[in-house]
Amino acid sequence: MDLRQLRHFVSVAEELHFGRAAERLGMTQPPLSQSIQSLESELGVQLFVRTKRSVALTPVGQEWLAHARAVLDKAAGLPETARRLSRGELGSLRLAFVSTADYSVLPGMVSRFRQSFPQVAVLLREATSDIQIEAVLNDEIDAGMIIAPDRKALQATLNYRPLLREPLVAAVPEAWIAAHRPGFTAETLRAEAIMAAPLILFPRHIAPAFHDIVSGYFAEHGAPFAVHQEAIQMQTIIGLVAAGMGIALVPQSMTNLRRRGAHYLPLQDSAPEIETGLVWRAANSSPTLQRFLEIAS
Repeated sequence: MDLRQLRHFVSVAEELHFGRAAERLGMTQPPLSQSIQSLESELGVQLFVRTKRSVALTPVGQEWLAHARAVLDKAAGLPETARRLSRGELGSLRLAFVSTADYSVLPGMVSRFRQSFPQVAVLLREATSDIQIEAVLNDEIDAGMIIAPDRKALQATLNYRPLLREPLVAAVPEAWIAAHRPGFTAETLRAEAIMAAPLILFPRHIAPAFHDIVSGYFAEHGAPFAVHQEAIQMQTIIGLVAAGMGIALVPQSMTNLRRRGAHYLPLQDSAPEIETGLVWRAANSSPTLQRFLEIAS
């Protein structure tokens, strides 16, 4: 069975006359009759009741007509569907992101993309930078929003684009400020107060670039670097700060995460900066990815 036979069936069903249906199709009647007979034989059902004077649909034929029309309508739209897929107006985009991006670049970019391409399915996945890079290399995701890696260590098959560079701020327990802990006020935080406080941070194997920025800040101030408590999610880190477990150095965009018991303070001296960027496989020719890269430019 093919589309040609379906068109033959629909034409005969609508005309209920083989001669008129053949004329409509631009063919002679005998080949049309043979096509319908072949279709009925393949299906194993009778679609028409034929007499010398009339042609009528069987009950099965009447019900099957709607299905045949639906298939033909869908087939008629396939060329335009292919063109829209090639333009990135249809399909899917597989995008991963680090937890900090959820409070900075991710919402705006995804919103703009969905407004421009509402029929593209955006499949989001939260993951650490190292897992994202591996997923991009294995073609498990189209792109990832990561903490900027060492460019020299990034595989040559990957492309990288900076999205946001921002300073770190300190997340501190509100209770420490209320208790007038030395060095802590509602407006500023001295470097020596940071060095003396219990530090909450990602494990290095989870976020090496972020970890190294924080440890480098301690080294610049000649202070010993020790992590009091580790956590693998930024939301968890802020929760531990709110519970009075210690302080954390976090991207400035994390101030968008409000948590009772946690307060954000700018660093009094020169604050280290952190970069969030987009990584994707250079050989990935996905049209939806290309459209997203245009939005992200």
